[in-house]
Amino acid sequence: MFEWLGFIFIIGFILIHIFSKQMKFLKAVPRSRLLSVGGGISVAYVFLHLLPDLAKYQDEIHGALENESWSFLENHIYLIAMLGLAIFYGLEQMVKSSRRRNSKMESANTPTGVFWVHIGSFALYNALIGYLLIREDYEGEWGIVFFFVAMGVHFITNDKGLRATHQEDYDKYGRWLLAAAIFIGWLVGMFTEVNKLIVSIAVALLAGGIVLNVLKEELPEERESSFGAFCLGLAGYSILLLFL
Repeated sequence: MFEWLGFIFIIGFILIHIFSKQMKFLKAVPRSRLLSVGGGISVAYVFLHLLPDLAKYQDEIHGALENESWSFLENHIYLIAMLGLAIFYGLEQMVKSSRRRNSKMESANTPTGVFWVHIGSFALYNALIGYLLIREDYEGEWGIVFFFVAMGVHFITNDKGLRATHQEDYDKYGRWLLAAAIFIGWLVGMFTEVNKLIVSIAVALLAGGIVLNVLKEELPEERESSFGAFCLGLAGYSILLLFL
């Protein structure tokens, strides 16, 4: 049953990336309340599902690392989540710095190398989400539905931000790469199971990345975000997860 749901939802994720440009009602500035609700949902999912999952992963890999130089990961998986946040923050700063330099040269485009590094990082991010769609341990059918909702609204938010940053390059290359990446991640999950240590580190990085990517879209004053809508998404989705 989960395989069929997973296939349906992976198609849904792909369609979100391809057609999010047509969602004209989701304004970036002033920020659509629906985008702020989506941000709240994504944060709730991280703190009530992904972070508790890290504790489970940490227990599963306990003793798996024989090399003492890496053994600290057994008990400090949350450091990896913090590193994920720092990595995506660094990527955002790199993009902003390159755009500032280009603006002085009267060019609005992001340099090609910076664009591919930035999009490449989100492709890995998407591939992991595609893998988790089929390999995550869900508590019944509603679990995978909630995962789809949380990541779906997160993809819409990310697409808006990436399109605003990279403009035509995102529509020409970026959205297709991200759509392909999530499908590849799902295919890998269908036919093989990645080592739990690798998955645990990747999930930790993902958790930190989601928190950073939501907050970078919600916090800037120029976004004119809705705190009430953000809290509505956060509280509503939290209640659903707790009941699940």
